[in-house]
Amino acid sequence: MMKLYITPGSPYARMARIVVLEKGMESQVEIIAAKTRTADSPYYGINPSGRVPYLVCDDGFGLEESAVICAYLDHFDGNPLFDLPGGDPSWEARRLEASARSMLDGLSVWVREMLRPENERSPRVIQHETDRAHRMTDLWETEIDRAPMRGALSMVQITLACALGLEARNSGFRWRPQHPKLCAWYDQIAARPSFAATVPPA
Repeated sequence: MMKLYITPGSPYARMARIVVLEKGMESQVEIIAAKTRTADSPYYGINPSGRVPYLVCDDGFGLEESAVICAYLDHFDGNPLFDLPGGDPSWEARRLEASARSMLDGLSVWVREMLRPENERSPRVIQHETDRAHRMTDLWETEIDRAPMRGALSMVQITLACALGLEARNSGFRWRPQHPKLCAWYDQIAARPSFAATVPPA
């Protein structure tokens, strides 16, 4: 049985958990909460980088980085659901996925900064990521009409939805006002059982 190490609040781990659920792999993948950012955590003996998600395959081989793990899980049964399209359309999907990942990365920095003790937070970092998030949500209000965002569930969609879902962890991330198309898109995705089951804690 494979072991997927996660933390409940990690959007990157959430992506892998969503793939597990969408692929119906609950009986093949054990979800294990890892203790990170703690000195001498036993988890560091499993994954020295201490990052999540981390997948230990049934042969003991370890995989790190959400995109790699999601692709491995998707291809495990030989019937991938989330592969990018072939040919020219793939560049559109790749462009959108890169943009969604950029947004997710910036929001994750913001969340981590807010988890620090108040006297250790960097106002400059917080302002930078706040401004970035505003620009990115404005961008996605127009990009959300692109074909890859409207078809079958894909890694582009999963990545963006996990980024927007960080509103649960950051009260300062108020992206809904003035973004009606993005709200409608997100609320439909968020209603899927795989998303509802993996909502991050506040």
